[in-house]
Amino acid sequence: MDPLWRATVADVNGSRVRVVALKWPDRPHWEHDAVRLGEDAHGTWLGGMPGTLMSRPGASFRTMQAQVVLVPRASPFVATFYARLDHRDGGDRRDAVPFEVYVDITTVPEWAGDTVTAFDLDLDVVRGWTGRVWVDDEDEFADHRARYAYPPELVRLAVDSCEAVRDAVERRRPPYDGVVTERWFAELADLAARR
Repeated sequence: MDPLWRATVADVNGSRVRVVALKWPDRPHWEHDAVRLGEDAHGTWLGGMPGTLMSRPGASFRTMQAQVVLVPRASPFVATFYARLDHRDGGDRRDAVPFEVYVDITTVPEWAGDTVTAFDLDLDVVRGWTGRVWVDDEDEFADHRARYAYPPELVRLAVDSCEAVRDAVERRRPPYDGVVTERWFAELADLAARR
């Protein structure tokens, strides 16, 4: 686990979580550590501070900005929300994530102890800092759908989820309204200050 997130057993919020993304049917993909921030009607919220190590076979990097991650209870996606960087953050803005919201379309995430795992189904719904919303990696989805013989029900799950998430992000429905995440970024900052 990342040393930034050493938690005690007594922590209710702030317990360590491993986030694992796989590619269909059984290929490793991105993984990272996070902390459990809490739950609300949308699902379980996780957090990561700048410097969180993100890794996959053959690649790794450390994040430039704080992020909160929504793991829904029974929906096929994982949503990541990024903190805006400005000149006072001291980081190189060119290395910052160029979007506010990034939703990976996945299978329904599954929990096993302190690990949450989902299959990344290639499609991503993205909202940039300007407010523009788009679907990314449609070409990858088409390629992988054929190459890895995605079952028809998996294809339908991905397409339906992508359409629903895009609509919610475009209309700024909670939790994509910019209000819901304020609580979780505050919780993350409070947790970091107590460490």
